[in-house]
Amino acid sequence: MDTFTTQDGVRIYYKDWGTGQPIVFHHGWPLSADDWDAQMMFFVERGFRVIAHDRRGHGRSTQTSSGNDMDTYAADVDQLSKHLKLEGAVHIGHSTGGGEVARYVARYGTTNRVAKAVLVSAVPPIMLKSAANPGGLPIEVFDSFRTALATNRAQFFRDVPTGPFYGFNRPGAKVSPGVIDNWWRQGMMGGAKAHYDCIKAFSETDFTGDLKAIDVPTLVMHGEDDQIVPFADAGPLSAKLLRKATIKFYPGLPHGMCTTNPEIINPDLLAFIKA
Repeated sequence: MDTFTTQDGVRIYYKDWGTGQPIVFHHGWPLSADDWDAQMMFFVERGFRVIAHDRRGHGRSTQTSSGNDMDTYAADVDQLSKHLKLEGAVHIGHSTGGGEVARYVARYGTTNRVAKAVLVSAVPPIMLKSAANPGGLPIEVFDSFRTALATNRAQFFRDVPTGPFYGFNRPGAKVSPGVIDNWWRQGMMGGAKAHYDCIKAFSETDFTGDLKAIDVPTLVMHGEDDQIVPFADAGPLSAKLLRKATIKFYPGLPHGMCTTNPEIINPDLLAFIKA
C-alpha cells in the first residue's frame, strides 16, 4: 500500500494514479478514498493524475484516538501534498471532505500549489443550528448520530446508505444493494473513536472565514434533495461567501450524487477544471 507518516506518527493511506495535472479527492464521513472510484477512473482515463487519501481514522489509515478535527485534517493534507510534490492541483471535496478542502485551501493553498477547488454536497459554511445560523440542524440530530454509532455502529452504517444518503428512501428510487454494501464496507474499515469525533468536526466547525479567504476559482455543487447536508443551508450560502464561485445545483439529486449520478457530475467537473 502507498502510505506516508505524518509528523505526529499517523500513517495515511493514499492512491496516486496517472500523470498530468493532479486532482486530489477528499472523501466524506465515514468513508474512504474508495468512495471516489467513479471519478478517479473517469479522470485518469482523460490524462489527469488522480489522488485520494483515507483521512486519519478512516479506511486504511491509522485508527486515531486524537487529532480528529478539521485543523488536523487540513494539516495532514498539507503534509501529503508536500510528500507528493503537488503543484497546480485541483482539490475536490465531498461532504466532510468539502470542509477539509475549504480549510486546507484557505490555510495552505498557495497559488502555485492549488489551481482550483470544488465543494460537492459540502458541509460549509456550518451545519449546526444557532442564533447566527437558524437554518442549520439542531444539536439533537448530531447527538442521535453519536448515540447510534456508539450503540450499534454496524447497523447505523447500514441504515444511512439504505435511506437518506443516496435518496434510496424516496418513492421510485432505483436502489443499488452493491452501493449500500460498499458504503457499509468503507465505514466499518475505519475506527469508531475517529468516526465519533468527526461528527463534531463536520457539524460544528465554522468555515465562514475559510470560504472568505479562498482566492482560487471554486465550483459549488449541491443536490437540492440532499437529506444529509440540507441544500438551503449549505451550497447557496457557501457560494455567496466565496470570491470566485461557480455554482451547479441539481434538482432532485441526493447527497451521494457522485455515486448515483456520475454521468452528470463527472462532465460538469471536467468542464470546470478545463475552463
